[in-house]
Amino acid sequence: MSKKAIFAGGCFWCTESTFAKIQGVLEVYPGYIGDEAYNANYEAVSSGITKHYEAIEVIYDENQISYENLLDAFWREIDPTDPYGQFADKGPQYKSAIFYLDEEQKELAEKSKQDLEDSKKFDKAIATEIIQAKDFYIAEEYHCEYYKKNAMHYEMYRKGSGRSDFLAKTWGNNCKI
Repeated sequence: MSKKAIFAGGCFWCTESTFAKIQGVLEVYPGYIGDEAYNANYEAVSSGITKHYEAIEVIYDENQISYENLLDAFWREIDPTDPYGQFADKGPQYKSAIFYLDEEQKELAEKSKQDLEDSKKFDKAIATEIIQAKDFYIAEEYHCEYYKKNAMHYEMYRKGSGRSDFLAKTWGNNCKI
């Protein structure tokens, strides 16, 4: 049975590419969540004038992967201690958040966040928010599968933003999600 999860981890190109490679993930859509539809477009959201986050909607087969495993993958894709955004991208639209769709997801997200905090993996508090999901608006077509359509630019961006080095340093070069 397919289910849905929504995560905001900074640049949606980066989170989309990571989640698309996970066994059991059926589809990943970059998009916007947190504000009203009238301003759910890249120009408005990236300017910081909306309350939207850049996020991904993950459609997954719960018989192949659990929501808890997706949460683990999410934590390993972000800097959960940065309250101002992710890596080179700063502003409220790039903050990290888990958007829960029901009470079970909320409880699992809160437990996962507490477990990460308790692990003492980071010397700063976990800043990632856990927020009830509103409507999700899929991004413009040119953002969908950007990591495939513009692979060289995407790889340069991922490295240049600091994400790749941070994740390798924090989780190891051979981190398998």
